[in-house]
Amino acid sequence: MHANIRFCVPWPPCGLIIAMPYSNIAAYLPQMASLQPETLAVAIQKKGHDYPRYTYHELNEASDMLARGLHEIGIVKGTRTVLMVKPGLEFFALVFALFKVGAVLVAVDPGMGIRHLGSCLDEAEPEAFIGIRRAHVAAGLFAWAKNTLKIRVVVEPWPLFGLFMCDLATLYRSGAESDKAAMNTVAPEDSAAILFTSGSTGVPKGVNYTHANFTAQVQALQALYQIQPGEIDLATFPLFALFAPAMGMTSIIPEMDFTRPGSVDPARIIDAVNTFKATTMFGSPALLNRVGRWGIDHAVRMPSLRRVLSAGAPVSPRILQCFSQLLEEDVEIFTPYGATESLPVASIGSREVLGETGKRSAEGRGVCVGRPVEGMTVKIIRITDCRIATWRDVEALETGQIGEIVVQGPQVTASYYNRSADNVLAKIADEQGGFYHRMGDLGYFDEQGRLWFCGRKSERVETEEASYYTICCEGVFNTHARVFRTALVPLREAELLKPALCVELESDSRHTDQKVLIQELLDIGARHAHTAAIKKIFIHPAFPVDIRHNAKIGRGKLARWAQQQS
Repeated sequence: MHANIRFCVPWPPCGLIIAMPYSNIAAYLPQMASLQPETLAVAIQKKGHDYPRYTYHELNEASDMLARGLHEIGIVKGTRTVLMVKPGLEFFALVFALFKVGAVLVAVDPGMGIRHLGSCLDEAEPEAFIGIRRAHVAAGLFAWAKNTLKIRVVVEPWPLFGLFMCDLATLYRSGAESDKAAMNTVAPEDSAAILFTSGSTGVPKGVNYTHANFTAQVQALQALYQIQPGEIDLATFPLFALFAPAMGMTSIIPEMDFTRPGSVDPARIIDAVNTFKATTMFGSPALLNRVGRWGIDHAVRMPSLRRVLSAGAPVSPRILQCFSQLLEEDVEIFTPYGATESLPVASIGSREVLGETGKRSAEGRGVCVGRPVEGMTVKIIRITDCRIATWRDVEALETGQIGEIVVQGPQVTASYYNRSADNVLAKIADEQGGFYHRMGDLGYFDEQGRLWFCGRKSERVETEEASYYTICCEGVFNTHARVFRTALVPLREAELLKPALCVELESDSRHTDQKVLIQELLDIGARHAHTAAIKKIFIHPAFPVDIRHNAKIGRGKLARWAQQQS
């Protein structure tokens, strides 16, 4: 490690959570820079020993200069600004600079494809575009947001286009010479960002985030997992990494392709944890699966980790059990439940899953996602695909009854940007002038007050005889030792809808006799009332998954594939 890299011991004393009621989410950064100026804020893993890095003082200074530079070129409070920059020092400095001036960050996943990128950016109506050269070339070729973009900033020097846009160095110089204030005053309810959903179950939607939403998320995560300033976070999801500086943590950005977390080099991830002595790690289920298996095969451990977080899709007990073998005995893997529109909603630890709830999942009871976090109200209502205008129209369900999950709380976002029809379907007005957000997920509460997830509402299979829920049905078949994962899909036969199952095998089981395996799965399904009617099973070579986490199954694509096989 570079000799000048310095880590701070955990501060303040263990158990003390800092609660700073800032209206601007960026105000956490100068506060932390004042408290621990020489502590490492961000480091980028690179081969060798010279890691690009910022201390808290350096990150705050860089974002201040950029904020003043942004103001000079017209990116000010309310300016919707696309940021397409690779995770690194510039990414962090620019994000906090945008928040400081009160601009609205527009964040999309580059891996979602040209068509979705274009439609998302047109919908967000950005006025400014900050990106690497390749992003600017694509924006020009495909005419992204051509009717609204006025300001363009390229990160690297680009002499050929210097007359049409400024680069980051120019922005820094302009900010250094400016006398404008870096931090702008914003109200808690002012827009901070438009973050797009993954689009795994439909076209990506832009979620309106206020500064209050971000602040509530930071405080909820810090309280829920007892995260202390001075800790070190390995962040394999860049947007999640933005919470680390606000909590006073050192954020380590690993060397990986962030659009393919399920294909990371496990050795590099483990090396980043152990080199920087990370105390916290976030990873999608696909990443944990890959790293966990490799770690066991190579007999390596990560003793510095105090907690691991995983989200994006349900994490199977098999993955939890595998990855836990790389950790110290008292360290848990936590799976916060939520969505882009609201996170966290609930949380559960691996000890409870492996000790109890995982057994129920194998019986088809769904996946337990834990108890609602403090400050969140979670209810279960009757399933309907129709609009629900007010809470007076809601039919709330009792304990044990499966219905749609609806949530209310400070981290729940109020609307989608430019999606009035989706807003009408997703929000329910309450009697106090607030609202509930419809998660689009199905679930129920058990007798202990724990929330169980049963699958996406849009992916349930409704037949003339019964309703079939993805997670409940798949949990039964996933118990087969040769099965990696399964997916419930609808199959149309003679104008009737039937439940069917797609199966992806473990990599070392792909030469198994498929007829024998399918019969074994049919026998497993026959033991449970809610899976006995599943008679069609198809072996698929590799499931399509979402871009963001490589974990959400593309059941729509699988359904079309299965229909062709039948």
